[in-house]
Order: sequence, then structure tokens, then C-alpha cells
Amino acid sequence: MFRSSTEEVGDTPQCGQTRRVSPMDRSGLNETTSYGPASTSSGSSHQSLDEGSTSFNHGPLLPRMASGQFHHSLRLGRNNSSLFASTSDSSSHRSRGGTPKQRRTPGSAGATGTHPARTPVTDHTATSCSSATTTSGASVIVAVVEGRGLARGEIGMASLNLKYPELILSQFADTGTYAKVITKIHILVPLEILMPDTASEKGKGTKLFNLITENFPGVAFTAIQRKYFNERKGLEYIQQLCAPEFATVLMEVQAKYYCLAAAAALLKYLEFIQNSVYAAKSLKVSFKGSEQTAMIDSASAANLELVVNNRDHRSEHTLLGVLNHTKTPGGARRLRSNILEPLVDVDTINIRLDTIRELLQDEELFFGLKNAIGHFLDIDQLLSVLVQIPKQETVQVAEAKITHVIQLKHTLDLVPRLRMVLKNCKTTLLKAYYTSLEDNRFDMILEQIKMVINDDTTYLKGSLNMRTQKCYAVRPNINEFLDIARRAYTEIVDDIAGLVNQMGERYGFPMRTSFSTARGFFIQMKLEGVVLPEGKLPSEFIKVTKHKNNYGFTIADLMKMNDRCDEALREIFHMSYVVICQLLSTIHEHIHCLYKLSDAVSMLDMLLSLANACTISDYVRPEFTDTLAIKQGRHPILERIVGQQPISNNSYISEGSNFVIITGPNMSGKSTYLKQVALCQIMAQIGSFVPAEYASFRVADQVFTRIGVDDDFETNSSTFMLEMKEISYIIHNVSDRSLIIIDELGRGTSAEEGIGICHSVCEFLLSHKAFTLFATHFMELCQLESLYPNVENQHMEVQHTRSGDTGTESVVYTYLLNRGCSEERHYGLRAAEMTALPSNIIQEAKIIASKVSQQLLAKHHSDPETQRQRAVYHLATRLLQTARNSRLDPDSLRMYLKGLKKQYEAELQAAGQLAFIDTEEE
Repeated sequence: MFRSSTEEVGDTPQCGQTRRVSPMDRSGLNETTSYGPASTSSGSSHQSLDEGSTSFNHGPLLPRMASGQFHHSLRLGRNNSSLFASTSDSSSHRSRGGTPKQRRTPGSAGATGTHPARTPVTDHTATSCSSATTTSGASVIVAVVEGRGLARGEIGMASLNLKYPELILSQFADTGTYAKVITKIHILVPLEILMPDTASEKGKGTKLFNLITENFPGVAFTAIQRKYFNERKGLEYIQQLCAPEFATVLMEVQAKYYCLAAAAALLKYLEFIQNSVYAAKSLKVSFKGSEQTAMIDSASAANLELVVNNRDHRSEHTLLGVLNHTKTPGGARRLRSNILEPLVDVDTINIRLDTIRELLQDEELFFGLKNAIGHFLDIDQLLSVLVQIPKQETVQVAEAKITHVIQLKHTLDLVPRLRMVLKNCKTTLLKAYYTSLEDNRFDMILEQIKMVINDDTTYLKGSLNMRTQKCYAVRPNINEFLDIARRAYTEIVDDIAGLVNQMGERYGFPMRTSFSTARGFFIQMKLEGVVLPEGKLPSEFIKVTKHKNNYGFTIADLMKMNDRCDEALREIFHMSYVVICQLLSTIHEHIHCLYKLSDAVSMLDMLLSLANACTISDYVRPEFTDTLAIKQGRHPILERIVGQQPISNNSYISEGSNFVIITGPNMSGKSTYLKQVALCQIMAQIGSFVPAEYASFRVADQVFTRIGVDDDFETNSSTFMLEMKEISYIIHNVSDRSLIIIDELGRGTSAEEGIGICHSVCEFLLSHKAFTLFATHFMELCQLESLYPNVENQHMEVQHTRSGDTGTESVVYTYLLNRGCSEERHYGLRAAEMTALPSNIIQEAKIIASKVSQQLLAKHHSDPETQRQRAVYHLATRLLQTARNSRLDPDSLRMYLKGLKKQYEAELQAAGQLAFIDTEEE
């Protein structure tokens, strides 16, 4: 096995050489295509449909596989039918060469004339890189279609990530606000959105079209002719492309006409932009309804800083940043999608929690898994390129295929090690993954690869290392011409080394051979204490680069050798490609076991990451009941920022007191507390431990937030309009199992109107069983406690200290939550005192504020009968809660019930005293 000792210069990306495959001649979009090799000759705009008309050789594998499996049924029409909508209005500009322009959403960048298409062609030559970032740019294309007539509001969606071969289908009924569609698209972070041309006919877009273009101004939008949204074709596509392991999805989707229609248009469109097709029985197809996960709208995700920090988008001070200790890109993607769409099934959540507990208890398992997972590449991306069949055969495609087989071997070599680590696990999930990794197809594929590929060939970082691995990947004596080409390559490399040595001896300089992808082989030398003749390098040294004392250059003979070297490499890659195509044809039917591996690695990576977070901070396992009860809960992001445990608070919300009004001065910690509760809820529902001493949650099907008082210039919304839009969204979508966080409402208008709106919104929400936390500065809302038994007042406590020297009073924020309404008055003026406002203005403001307060604040007494009803209501709800959730032994239960009785009697007594006071006053 050849090993190069040549030094490599790290001036190029280490993920291998990449090349964008040029798109098909777009003028051919007006002609019929089939899933199969097609002539891409520029001399004709017609895409050939006949198997025999391929104008290039795919090697022994590709022509038969492509045309034989796809040719007969995946055509979408003849007679010059255009995929893109062709309309006569001004929006159907065409760019150079008659290419239909991809219609942009209003406000997106770029001129309306001749700009390139936004959607990139899939990079068939890209190699996976273990250090790849998870957010390396959008790569998801989404097709959306809505039912018409009586079916309006029924939405079908299909999405496919260009970097991962999984077709995700969804179909659901949505409300008039289309909240579910917008949320799902936000989570997908699409590169492009496809919709029927009828949705945007002649500038009169449907409500859904207008909402999508408003919410996603930076995303390319393409109108596709309605006839391509064909559910029958969609079902045919899925039957032919779906891998056997996922065939049960056909049962789920065969009557879901709208998601099938979206899938048909999406797959047809992808054929045009990618210049390749998916092999038969190769795609993972999954159906995701909207009821399997909790819904967090995009505004709430932004308010809670789930995946993006609002101040600095690059900052890791987000919930994802706190929990993300993943080692693979797939694990990071899975964690992100779980945070944005938490689980609602308690059994699944508890299975994850059991796994995390085992990881924390078994140190050997934790570190063994961490070590095994860390060596995996991006399996999803590897799968994506392995299941695609390029329509063009080039040197770059050949080189890429060799790389992918080396990566596949590297990945499969890691499976036995991962299996060994999981062998003695106890929890259900880890046992299930161990069983899935016992699939004999992993060993079968590896054996077949090792028959063709050298045992010591592996994936290495560095372009020269990887070039050497690719060059000598295929075993000797398999292809005689390949062996001859490799001998020629070795001789050239040896000649290059000899030439550099000769040059060093001739000039007496310390020269060495170096390599970079851009320059090929070149000469480097470091001159320390060496005086150059006439102060410059000899004239035959060309393309000189200098960095301090380091010189890089080449000579004419070396450039010629580089050309010979590249030619020899092309021969090697071509010969290797022929052998590798034969190999791929034998293993292709088994390759879908990698879907199992991808699922196992990404899930294990995510769970390891969640377990890792527990080792950094003191987290506790949550329980799931019908009550939200957190003892000494902490804000997970704040804990990361300050590097120590922040002030902790208790939280308690139950069916008996499901509406909590929180008051307190500015900067007392209300907003932080509200976000803390929501973040802990989300952490619990993804299967993570939470920052608290004890935690119990009721599963929330939706998390709503209304936080912040900013104007929105993009949508021409004032502070007040923005508040009303957000609260309107909550009111239209709230359910009995929602968690609602409202931080300030009605602040953008007059006090009277603000109080009126707050009061009416509170009364509406009180009619639901949703858990609501409502922070406000309107003290008048505290009266709701005397009207409704399920309202509870709480406040952030502050302390006042007086300086012994100057006698000035200052406020100390405790950040502690206590029962009752805040007794602080005019705390806004105290905040103003901390600024540079003149003292005479502050004094005048205090005098006016106290006069207004005296006029507004009337004496309110609770009605004794209401108090009695409240006591009865609280007793009844606590008894119900005890019956449902109690795990106490008989003696402890008896003690608890006695305590409830005393509490009830005390509340009745307080109501009797209140009645006596009222009688005296009369």
C-alpha cells in the first residue's frame, strides 16, 4: 500500500474536493422527462425518453438500473407540458436562455430580471466531513397544497432534504390562521417552497399563499402547474421509491390525497433541479401528523430563544446551546427538531428518561458510547448520495463515488464496536437499538466491500491523505489496467520527489515536496540565516508565494509532472469507478439497513447529549401528572450564562388554580421566571432532565408566549397591533392542555383600554383549562382572584434599604416569588430614579401619581359567599388530584387529608370573619 510522506498544505477544505454538477438545460423543462438516464446534449432541447438514446456510458451498473426501474411509470405528461406555471402576467419574467424565473416572494433580494435560480443543484461530489456544522445552510424543499371548495383548510405537505433521502409527508386540517402550516415550515427552514400556480393566479393569491409569502420573505417561491399535484402519480412515486423497511407508510397515506399530490409535484421538480434521480426502493418515506408532537409557533420559539439567541445569532446562549453536546451532525439535527417539536406521548418520553438514567448510572456505558459515536460521519448525507444515480458520468462523479464507498466502509467498520458497547444494556430503547444493529446486512455489505476495497483503506482528513486512499482503494489484481495506471502514478510521484531533491542539491536550499488541492505538488522551503544570491530566488522558480521566511513555488518541469499525475489519476478514478459500480450493484439492495444505523446513531447521540447536560448542572428527572409542580426550578440558559446556580423558585399550577397572575416591579425577574417555566416544560417533553430539585409536569399540546413590546417595521405593526395579533393567535388556537405565557399585555395603549383588554382576555382564558401565567403591571387585575376560585396572585418580592449616611432609599431585588399581590406602588418611578432624570421631575411625578392613585383605588372587599365557594372549590380539586395521582401509604394519606381539612376550615373561618366585618360596616 502506497503511503505518501509528502507534506500537505492545509489551504483547502478538508472535506474533499467538491464540484457543483451543472443543471440540466433548463429549456428542456418544457419537455417530458422520465426517471432514467437522459440525453443532456445541448444540441436538442428535448429530453429523450428512450432507454436506448443515452449518449454516455454509465458503466456496467447505471444504465440498466436507472432505466429499467424507472422508465415505465414515472412520466408526468407529454406534449410540451411545462412543469413551471407559464402565465402571461408580469410575474412570469424569464431569465437568460428562456429559463422560467423562479418567482420570489415579495421583499426577497434580487432583481426581477436575470438572476440565477435560488435552488442549488445537489452536489454529488460533496464528501461528508465529521466536523460539519449542523446549520450549513438551508437544503429542504417543501411542496404545499390546500384543498379547494369544501376541503379548504385541509393541507397537504411534502418535504425532502437534499442532504438526506427522507421524504416527509403531512396532512392535517388547519384553522383560518394557518398556524400549523406556518409553524411546520418555520421548523423545516426551507430553501424553496412549491405551490400550485392556481394559489397565486394573476396576482390574486389565496390566503395561504399570501401568509406564506409574508412569513417567509427570504425564501424562494415557485409556482408549479396544478396538474403536477396529482395524488395518483404521488402514490406511484412512493410505491416505487419507498425502501421496503418503510413500506407500511403506504397504508397510512393511500387515502391522504393532498400529501400525495404534494409529493408528486415535489419529486417531479427535484428531478429537474438535481440532474440525478433516486434509485428504486431507496427513499425513507414517513408520514407525520400534527397530533404526534406539541406545537410551538415561530414567535414563541424566538421569544424563548429555543434555537437562536435574539441578541447575537451566533451565540450559544439558547436552549439548543445548553443541551447540545452532540458529536454527529445527525444528532444535532435531531436535538434541534425535538426542541422545536417536543413529544406529547408520555410513554415515549419515559423511555427516553429511563435511557438517560441508565447512561448516568453506568459510567462505562456513557463513555464507551460517547467514544463510539464520535467517530461516525454524517450517515444521512452519505445515504443521500449513495441512493442517487447521477445522470452524467464525469471524473468528479467517479472520484466522489470512490469517496462514498470509502466512507461507507469506514462507517460499517464502526458498527461492531457500537454493538459491543450496547450489549449489556438494560433499558428498552438501548436493547432495541442493539437488536437493530445485529442486522446481518451490515456484515454482509462490509464483506462484499472488503472483497474489492483494501482492508486498510479508511476515511482520513486531509486532501492528500484522502487522494492517496482513493487512488489505492481498490485491491490489486482486480483490474489489470487499474494496476498499470497506479504503477504509472507511483512512478510519477517518485519522479517528483527525485526532482525536488535534485533542485535542493543544485541550489543548496532545504527544499521539500508539498501538496495542496489547488496547486497539486509544489516546492516549499524555509530560509533561516540563508542569504539569497542577489537577494532573490532563481528565475526558474515560478508562481512564488511568501509568508515570513517560508517560500512556496514550482518549476516548469514540476508543472508538467503535475499534469501527467492528474492524467494518471483520472485513469485510476475511471478504472476504479467501473469496479465500484459493479460493487454498488451487488450491495444496493441491502444498503437500506443504513437507515436503521442513522436512526440509532442520531438518537443515541442526542440522548448522550442530554445526559451530558445533567453532568454539568444539577438536573432532576421529571414526572408526568396532571399538575405543574417545580421545586426550586432554575432558568437553564441563565444558569449557563452566569456559570453558577441562579436564584431558584417554586412553581405550582393545577386544575384548581390554573391561572396565575404575577405582579412586581420592573427588573424584578418576572420575564425570566415565565421563560424558565416554559423552558423546563419543553425540556421535560423532549425527554430531558430539568434544572430543579423536583419537577412534575402536565403534558402540553401547545406552548404559547406573548412576550416583548417591540414595533415591527416589516409588517407595519405598532407595539399595540403586534400585541393584539399575538393574543388573537393564542385565543384562536388555545386548547385545554395548552401552556400559555403572557408577559405584559395592553401596554401599547391607554391604561383604561389596557386594563379592559387584559380583563376580557383573562376571562376568556379562564373559561379554558389551559395553564396560564400572566405577568402584568395592572394591579386592578389582582381583583380577579376574588371573582374566580382558579385564579392565584403571586408577586416578585423586593426589599427596601435606607443608607445610614445619606438616608437615601434603595430597592434590593430578591428575585423570589411569593403568594399575594405586589404591595409596591410607583415602582416605575423608582426605576426612573436610577437613570439620569432630574430629581425635580421625579418628585413632581410622585405627587401626581399618588393623587391619581387615591382617585382610582377604591376599597374592595371580597364577597363572603364567594370566599366560601372558593374554599369548597379548592378542597374538591385537591381531593380529585389526590385520588388521581397519590402514591402515599395509608398513614401518610390520612395525615395529608387531615391537613386538607384544617386548611378548608381555616378558609371557611376567614370567610365568616369577612361576613362579620361587612355586617359591622353596614
